[in-house]
Amino acid sequence: MYREDDYLMLSGIQHFYFCKRQWSLIHVEQQWKENKWTAEGRIVHEKADNPYLKEKRKNHFISRAMPVASSKLGLSGILDVVEFTKQESAGAEIQGKNGLWDPAIVEFKRGKEKKDNRDIVQLVAQVICLEETLDVEISHSFLYYNQTNKKVKVEITQDLRKEVGHTANIMHEIYKEGRTLQAETYKNCKECSLYDICIPRLTKKKTNIANYMSNHLNEDMI
Repeated sequence: MYREDDYLMLSGIQHFYFCKRQWSLIHVEQQWKENKWTAEGRIVHEKADNPYLKEKRKNHFISRAMPVASSKLGLSGILDVVEFTKQESAGAEIQGKNGLWDPAIVEFKRGKEKKDNRDIVQLVAQVICLEETLDVEISHSFLYYNQTNKKVKVEITQDLRKEVGHTANIMHEIYKEGRTLQAETYKNCKECSLYDICIPRLTKKKTNIANYMSNHLNEDMI
């Protein structure tokens, strides 16, 4: 269990899964720089998070910009959209609503489905936070991709829960140590808004920097 003062940003788990150096630059060093991709993503989230956009039907309502937290993960943040469906039994009690309600998160993404699990890991972390906030168990939730207009159902398995718990613990260890992790190079590095801050080719490994300097010194001597 983590203390509230030690909570990290819930959204950071996606950064950490995708690129640990990106996460440490943003969350440990507090560095940020926007590009067209982050701007588009921010606009998509702002539209989804608007708390004044409401949708309500019989036995169904939507909550936007809902704050959640988990002491188990030590994470807190804001959810884009939570869809609530009324149930006969087994569900959450919601203030101002009669009966029991089954929640499912809809997390909005700018692009399309990823080949890795970065979006899924973030969604599962959000589910764990919402479960703890509402004292309810959630079996599935959704990822909505703006580029493809596709809503993808994600089953919240025990394996995914364990992966998220392990990832969150590592995040806390690194944050507590105040470490900025070494870079890894990916084919899409140049599309990252922090590319000029990260400088992955020079910061990937200390040995690489030494080799780089040594090679140039040797070239100058020839």
